[in-house]
Amino acid sequence: MAMYEPIRGHDEAEEEKKKRGVECCSGDVHVDGVVDDVEMAIHSRSSTSATSKIEDEGSKQRRLHQHQHQPPPKPQSQRLVSLDVFRGLTVALMILVDNAGGVLPAINHSPWNGVTLADFVMPFFLFIVGVSLALTYKKLSCSTVATRKAIVRTLKLLLLGLFFQGGFLHGINNLTYGVDIEQIRWLGILQRIAIAYLLTALCEIWLKGVDNVNSGSSLLRKYRFQWFFALMLTTLYLFLLYGLYVPDWEYQIPIKSSSSAPKMFSVKCGVRGDTEPACNAVGMIDRKILGINHLYRRPVYARTEQCSINSPDYGPLPSDAPSWCQAPFDPEGLLSSVMAIVTCLVGLHYGHIIVHFKDHKDRIFHWMITTSCLILLGLSLDLCGMHLNKVLYSFSYMCFTAGVAGILFAAIYLMVDVCGYRRLTLVMEWMGMHALMIYIIAACNIVPVVLQGFYWGRPQNNILRLIGIGS
Repeated sequence: MAMYEPIRGHDEAEEEKKKRGVECCSGDVHVDGVVDDVEMAIHSRSSTSATSKIEDEGSKQRRLHQHQHQPPPKPQSQRLVSLDVFRGLTVALMILVDNAGGVLPAINHSPWNGVTLADFVMPFFLFIVGVSLALTYKKLSCSTVATRKAIVRTLKLLLLGLFFQGGFLHGINNLTYGVDIEQIRWLGILQRIAIAYLLTALCEIWLKGVDNVNSGSSLLRKYRFQWFFALMLTTLYLFLLYGLYVPDWEYQIPIKSSSSAPKMFSVKCGVRGDTEPACNAVGMIDRKILGINHLYRRPVYARTEQCSINSPDYGPLPSDAPSWCQAPFDPEGLLSSVMAIVTCLVGLHYGHIIVHFKDHKDRIFHWMITTSCLILLGLSLDLCGMHLNKVLYSFSYMCFTAGVAGILFAAIYLMVDVCGYRRLTLVMEWMGMHALMIYIIAACNIVPVVLQGFYWGRPQNNILRLIGIGS
């Protein structure tokens, strides 16, 4: 998204000089036509004419003096276009499913198990965050300063998430604003991205090896501590999801009549390792730590056949609906965010391939190996009973969606950065460069909320009602 720093080019002339043993003569650095296609750095080359081979000693000394006092030329740099295009495509996909999901439930989020088009949006965002971080922290002058900047960016994202998704803006056809601290939603999309960004950035800043990379195995050795951290997170997630005991629990929903007491519901569980909506460890952890009043109040499982007569769309409750259908459940909860961090670390690996392999074929080859392993593992686990589930952010879901993200990114890289078909993706590139702004405007109802404020006679006569939005 556009909340990340743009990926700028880096001049690698000094590294090439050391590797190739190129000599510096009179302040000129000669590079044998080596152009790093990622950073798009254009190195200036010195040219000498044949007629200047015979010079007097005084002329040589004057030119040597000029070169020694002349600042080195600055490389012209460009973005890695595929990063912006991928990010912009993800934003466009988010806008599509948010606005068309109600009309076409097939592309809306899956009510529980399985994946639809909408279920790829979050993993795609997290994946490209990881790719971007690998290039952002390719060269570090000071790890402490980089850490401080990463923490500041994280806090900004968290505050934005609390403001836009915590409940301050009450939505279309509701002209009241503000949030009750006892009801505020602590977690959300921006908060999840902020957490994943911070931990992935810290891994890239502090958990790098010193090994030279010249093969796939040496790449794994250099970043073995990061892979160990990803394995530790996965183990923790699986242990808690399948090992925690989930007791019975209850919740209440307010009645519209202010004089009536809230209605209480009791949910029977007493199980361990359950992955259905009512009795999973993901929801239990959020209820215990965050509090049930601070969770998302329109859970996706309300669209299941058990909870909606219009399934897979929202609708009235069936007569025999289970007691948990109206219970709050946060799709960006604490435990599920653990696996979201792993998606970001997978994206970081794809970024490392860009950093250490300069040939297009090498990059795509290593990407495809990782992608194939992830997709096969994800589908195999799904067949074995660990279902693809976006709300729980299951391990199989993480593998499959990260693998699909890898395929899409490799295809965009091949089309835009290798073949140069940039005109076809200019709109997506622009959206990727302004992704945070577009997300806030499109997904947080900023424009509708502003338009609501203009009415005549009474608040119900506002512009949105006139054009038929929210009626």
